Amino acid sequence: MIGQLRGIILEKQPPQLLLDVQGVAYEIDAPMSTFYRLPDIGQEAILLTHLVIREDAHHLYGFYAREERALFRTLLKVNGVGPRLGLTILSSIEPNEFVRCIVNNDTANLVRLPGVGKKTAERLVIEMRDKLTDWQPSLPIVSAELNHTAKKSGTRNHIIQDAISALISLGYKPVEASRAVAKVDDSNLSSEEIIRQALREMVA
Repeated sequence: MIGQLRGIILEKQPPQLLLDVQGVAYEIDAPMSTFYRLPDIGQEAILLTHLVIREDAHHLYGFYAREERALFRTLLKVNGVGPRLGLTILSSIEPNEFVRCIVNNDTANLVRLPGVGKKTAERLVIEMRDKLTDWQPSLPIVSAELNHTAKKSGTRNHIIQDAISALISLGYKPVEASRAVAKVDDSNLSSEEIIRQALREMVA
């Protein structure tokens, strides 16, 4: 099992990044809660990882904080929740807020997350509630205002399309993703900042 990787970020196209570890480039899927904390392309990053092995592929998931990975692993133990939905949940809601919903039986907010219907929300509460009693809050996510150095190079259209593609990968319909991006974009945000604000709009 690969538990941690340390290397240079070669590419960042949420929800996937490419990490160069001593000449070997790893494709890693990460939740947006991790992307908000990553350094610029070309800089070193350390990610805690979780490897999912299937007959047709190996998928590597990366997390900035230990709490994120622990929550992801707990999500995978819920009946009907796979890695993709787990990643989408962690991308659409901050870990501490998600835990609050579980502990307080707040299924109303859970069903607003992409891919989470009423039955799934109920299963999340029932199967995760007892496992999160010892949850320790994670460190606050770096605000968009403090993260302007992470802006991605390229044309404005490229940045917008990256944001839309990321939202679609997280489970939103193309029309929903396009509308959300258009609503929050002010021509100065990076793709990661656009995604963050769009997610807030769609789950509010």
